Amino acid sequence: MTAATVNFKWRVVDIAVASVIGVASAFIYWIVALVINAPWAALDAIIPGLAGLLNGLWLFAAPLAAIIVRKPGAAIYAEVVAGVLEALMGNQWGGLSTFAIALVQGLFAELAFVFVAYKVWNLGITILSGALAGVGCWGYSFFSNLQAIDLTGPYGIMYLVSTALSGLVIAGVLMWYLYIAIAKTGALDKFASGREVRG
Repeated sequence: MTAATVNFKWRVVDIAVASVIGVASAFIYWIVALVINAPWAALDAIIPGLAGLLNGLWLFAAPLAAIIVRKPGAAIYAEVVAGVLEALMGNQWGGLSTFAIALVQGLFAELAFVFVAYKVWNLGITILSGALAGVGCWGYSFFSNLQAIDLTGPYGIMYLVSTALSGLVIAGVLMWYLYIAIAKTGALDKFASGREVRG
């Protein structure tokens, strides 16, 4: 599943599936936001910034939509839909912050596919997309929490490493294998991504 021709035109089915991924992800993101405080505090008590290991639970919409839909902007679209809907359902960060971080995460996840000109669709690129989404998440948190000079603080180097690792595993590796599992059912036969898996 590597090089492929690029079709930049979005179809109705592309919009529909990317939207479904965004909506489903929003519900999961919202649930995570409700239960995150205790495990977050526990990890940060071990090492400040270690709680970034949980951030992948908010990063997966973008890589998943990108590898299924395979259209420029799919990662950004799905992550923003997820963020906006999570904000509308209500969370502890508010609407503007949730939208902003979702946009940044989606943009960074999209960069992996930009790097290969939307021609490579494999596990490695999906892992890169997840890791970059983590870097975007870290960057937004680092600068919005006014810790741009405190690299050892709770949003510093440890937070960068743990968030990128979380994105790599949850939004990268796990989403690749989720995509493969979905494709094997035939549910993605309208997509090149699905047809590749089923031969």
